[in-house]
Amino acid sequence: MDILTNTAKAKQAAINLAGIPNTTKNHALRLIAESIATHTKDIQSANQSDIKRAEQEHVSPPLLKRLKFDEDKIKEALSGLAQLESLPDPVGMTLRSIEMDQGLELFKVTCPIGVIGVIFESRPDALVQISSLCLKSGNAVILKGGSEAMETNRILVDIISKTTMASGIPEGWLTLLETRADVAEMLRLDKTIDLIIPRGSNAFVKYIMDNTNIPVLGHADGICHVYVDQTADMDMAVKIVVDSKCQYVAVCNAAETLLVHEHIASRFLPVIKDALEQKGVEIRGCAKTLEYIDVKPANEADWSTEYLDLIISIKVVDHLETAIDHINRYGSKHTDVIVTADKSRAIQFMNYVDSANVFFNASSRFSDGYRFGLGAEVGISTNKIHARGPVGLEGLVIYKWLLFGNGHIVSDYSGKHAKPFTHRIITKTVKE
Repeated sequence: MDILTNTAKAKQAAINLAGIPNTTKNHALRLIAESIATHTKDIQSANQSDIKRAEQEHVSPPLLKRLKFDEDKIKEALSGLAQLESLPDPVGMTLRSIEMDQGLELFKVTCPIGVIGVIFESRPDALVQISSLCLKSGNAVILKGGSEAMETNRILVDIISKTTMASGIPEGWLTLLETRADVAEMLRLDKTIDLIIPRGSNAFVKYIMDNTNIPVLGHADGICHVYVDQTADMDMAVKIVVDSKCQYVAVCNAAETLLVHEHIASRFLPVIKDALEQKGVEIRGCAKTLEYIDVKPANEADWSTEYLDLIISIKVVDHLETAIDHINRYGSKHTDVIVTADKSRAIQFMNYVDSANVFFNASSRFSDGYRFGLGAEVGISTNKIHARGPVGLEGLVIYKWLLFGNGHIVSDYSGKHAKPFTHRIITKTVKE
């Protein structure tokens, strides 16, 4: 089936899906989880085929790590589905109620976006997250996964499609594309697709933005920082830095640059060097860092590099403001952390760092839709419109204005004897 036919079916499915009861959507999510659990061996077999092919093609270690959909990843996906099922329906929520006049009531109510095109990296777990989030939020979705995960993506889409159709979800709500030609065609379908969410390199996201009239939501690089302030607890700082860098290196919320206040550098840098090197991390340091520890010199490119590997750059800074300036200059507006015992300095950092996620005494790895309790995520947005940070259910709905009247006309509110509006905020919902 060609992409035009698929997107036309997705458009119709989106219209039908917008009014599906939450009980039906939750039932479908439950059946998806059960079906994935039942077909775990088949999914893992398909994934092993993808991994074997990727190894033969000498894909990079970070990409290979993201490609794995092992038992732990499947359990995490099932947990995300359960969390998503437990969340309230994001569709039909009354955000604001206004009495314009007696008997004339205005409601701001959430509704699905429509058809969402998602182009994502070689992470099969992302396919489960994205499709389930779109289902719960009442959106049809067109997916283009990385070719490295072709077999895994196929079996997952087959399982999810068959399961949801059997549970009353409209046919055609989920489509998998597999070729680059499909992507090029998708970008031209601004009459059918309502939103594009790309997940990939900076250059890739810029290419998408430059080649479509469809609104684009997403982020490119994850150049995340941990700043260890002069009053930081040393043990806490070591734990947070190591977790932010090493807990899972091949993801966008892993730390890439460590900033250290000069007043603590002589004591902290030797300790963090030992801790990171025990994890196999290569350290690249600024000239000031090299005065305290023997590491590889960092160059200008290191400050704006997303390694996605066991590499970290370290810079010694003289002021909190210098750290903030560095992050705002070189960061990707994704996730940045301050470790300090001084809450007022933490608040200053959080107010002035221009990123979607800013943390105080916590690992950068917490920047995640599942950990935020959002029921997983379709990605992290560094945009400043509609949705920012981990994009869960709230980021996949928009709103419409619903006006309830009783024969009201504008003429009565115009001219010399115009009636006044009351514009009174009321607590009523659209369902009452």
